Formats: sequence, structure tokens, C-alpha cells
Amino acid sequence: MTHVSRRHFIQKSALAAGATIALSQLPKELFAGAKLADMPLGFQTWVVKDQIGKDFAGTTKMLSDLGYTLAEMCSPKGYGGGFEPLGKVKPSELKKMFSDAGMKCPSCHFGLKELTDDLDSRIEWSKELGLEHMVCSSFGLGEKGTLKDYLDASDKLNKAGEKIKKAGMQAGFHNHSVEFTSLDGKLIWEEMMKKLDGDLVKMQFQTEVINLGYKASTYFNKYPGRFISAHLSDWTAAKEQAPVGKGVIDWKEFFAAGKAAGVKYYYVEMEPATFKDSAEYIKQL
Repeated sequence: MTHVSRRHFIQKSALAAGATIALSQLPKELFAGAKLADMPLGFQTWVVKDQIGKDFAGTTKMLSDLGYTLAEMCSPKGYGGGFEPLGKVKPSELKKMFSDAGMKCPSCHFGLKELTDDLDSRIEWSKELGLEHMVCSSFGLGEKGTLKDYLDASDKLNKAGEKIKKAGMQAGFHNHSVEFTSLDGKLIWEEMMKKLDGDLVKMQFQTEVINLGYKASTYFNKYPGRFISAHLSDWTAAKEQAPVGKGVIDWKEFFAAGKAAGVKYYYVEMEPATFKDSAEYIKQL
């Protein structure tokens, strides 16, 4: 496996987020003619964060026209920024807005603070939106987080997960590259898997960690039943982002292992310029 510092990957992730192409600047021809496979496939709204709050209808329609039927939100209250205008919309109305675009929104990302300090209101918001999954997007520990910090945060998420489960939903955790680095000689993600309750907190796997030498299929096979969803991105051998099917990931292996592991939803999280080619590839699988 390739080992690099957490500082490097935190900095790299920030640069990648800042490099996301503005959807409104892309030619409509880029999105024409592609359809998705029968399997419902979604997108993470983070990649269109600068557009969705300004032009929700136009942004979702463009993606719906491609065939995307699922959207994963980012909490307007916790994320702010481009999502902030959507915080003024009642969740029941937001649900209708997705429906009007031919989409369903079964999942949303939240920060750990929302799931600890403001959990009751976040549960009510999520229920009204019709969510199935409330996913912790990050523990927010940065480069100074210790292994104990990660395990303590995992305990907090377990407690939140218990309350979320009683409300009829499922808590989840979304990994980044930082969880696939080591502290005290131990892989953070593996130690978290020992601490997190497999019934109360399911995992959302981000395939970007292929750049560190870790394959999603390995963990789908190792931990069946502990995953609810995955974020899709493909990468070249030079660690450059590429449309699904144009990089190094074995997607047939990925989807077969994901199905066996119980993965329910898949969300593309890449630059919008990759959406069409990714859709066309997935269709022919």
C-alpha cells in the first residue's frame, strides 16, 4: 500500500474540491444522449454546490435528463455556502422539488457536531425530507487528530446512530483518504470499524482511496452487511480523476462485491465534465 502523510491528503482534498467545474459553465451538449443502467444511480450535491442553491430546478433537471434518479444532499444548516439558500426551504418542499425533477433524495451528509449537539432537530428535518440515511461526512479532526480522537468520535456516532435508528433511519459514516492512513501503526479506518456498532452505523465507501492502494471491493468482501452506499470516482495510474471506466478501478468487481455486501445506493462524486462518459460506461456493464 502507498503511505503518505495526512497533511498531504488534507491539502490535496481541499485543492480537488476547489477545482470542481461549474456546472453552469459546461455546454449542454456534454450532457446529451447518456442514460444510466437499470440500477438507480445518484450524484452527490457537493459537486454542484455553487449552482444548486442558485438554480435548483435547472441544476437538477440537467442531471435528471442524464438519467440520474438519486441525489444525496449536504445539510444546508451544517454546510452553509452554496447550500445555505436551501436552508430556508421547508424539507417537505425540498422533497417535492427533487420529486418534480424526477429524483429521490434518500441520503444527506451532516457534520458530527450536527449529529451530537443538534441531533433532535436534524432528525426531524431528515424525516420530513424523507431520508433513509443520515451520513456523518467527517469527524473534522484534521491533521492533529489522534487515534483516540477517532475512537472517541466513533463512540459519539454510535450514540447518535442509536437515536437515528429509533427514528426509523440509518446512520452512516463517509470515509476520506485520511481514514486510510495510519496512526500508532494502525489503519484508522480498520480501528473505527472495530469501534463502530455495525448495526447502528453503516459505512459509505469513497473509492478515491484507490490512490492509496485500497480497493472498495476488498472491504465489501471483508465486511459484508456493513455498507449502505458508495461514492464513485475513477482515477488513472497517475492519480488523475477520470470518468468511471476510464481509470484503474475494476468496476465489474466493484459492483459485484457491493451487491453482495448490501450496498444500496451509488453516488457519483466527480467533476461534472465526467458525468456523461461515466453514465455511458455504467449503462453497458
